[in-house]
Amino acid sequence: MKKVIIDCDPGMDDSLALILAIKSPALQVEAVTTVAGNYPIDVTSTNALKVMELLGKIDIPVAKGMGKPLVRALASDPFSHGSDGQAEYHLPAPKLELSSLHGADMIIEMVKKNEGDIHILALGPLTNVALAMMIAPEIKPMISSITAIAGSYGLNRYATANATGDNPQSEWNVYVDPEAAEIVFNSGVPLYAIGLDVATHFDVNFTETELAELKQSQNCEADFLHNMIQFVLGRGFESYCVLIDSMAVAAVIEPSLIQYVKGKVGIETKGELTLGMTILDTRHHHTWEHLPEINVAYEADYRRFLRMVMDAVLA
Repeated sequence: MKKVIIDCDPGMDDSLALILAIKSPALQVEAVTTVAGNYPIDVTSTNALKVMELLGKIDIPVAKGMGKPLVRALASDPFSHGSDGQAEYHLPAPKLELSSLHGADMIIEMVKKNEGDIHILALGPLTNVALAMMIAPEIKPMISSITAIAGSYGLNRYATANATGDNPQSEWNVYVDPEAAEIVFNSGVPLYAIGLDVATHFDVNFTETELAELKQSQNCEADFLHNMIQFVLGRGFESYCVLIDSMAVAAVIEPSLIQYVKGKVGIETKGELTLGMTILDTRHHHTWEHLPEINVAYEADYRRFLRMVMDAVLA
């Protein structure tokens, strides 16, 4: 079993990603940390606790992290996840309590406790992860890897067609806190970035048969997912919207699902039209050697991914 910390901002897709991770026999979730992103920190923290209770998981600590980006105000997400952040499902108010540790301190503690064995699944803005590295830079070589939903790399038309940041070019998580993303990208920790090119590909959509299978299930997780899908379909979007963050979880469960290319990537922290844009330098000559080299997702086995999610919520 791979030991993971899940840093997230639930949100619909984060909620489903938590379900996939916790129900996977391949992963051991050591901690969940929350960050402001899709919603303010109190909402994302409460939603993480709700998912823990939905699954009956009371032994996994949930730590509330940063309520705003490192150096700027929290942006308002133009994409709504509903008044509760979970597609109007309105799970019961949680009885579970948050850890007394701050999210960044939880990351530091868990990395040191499991030196060399911890994989970080970063599903929201990278504020907590960056702050942990700033507080305790010695943890960087102790982290096995980071798999992040982060960026948009221009590898296909979905890279910008489904841009989630509040400008024409960016992805939401990097857009919210580009300074934090820059710290993490430059950290030297092996980074696997799944951008919009792959995470919002239109092949990441359930079939009518699969939707019927979810609807007929008696599992609360399947009903939760079916409700989220109906919520986004009713607003003119497609089911990939609720699956984005699960792709990072699936990539750690089964690495062969995702194909990566190594590339040098810079992050725009100043542009008015391009704030948060991730720039992949693909030139044969005059490449900017000072940019960090990361692993950028360019292809996925979408059908196998969707079946993994289905099997998890139906089990």
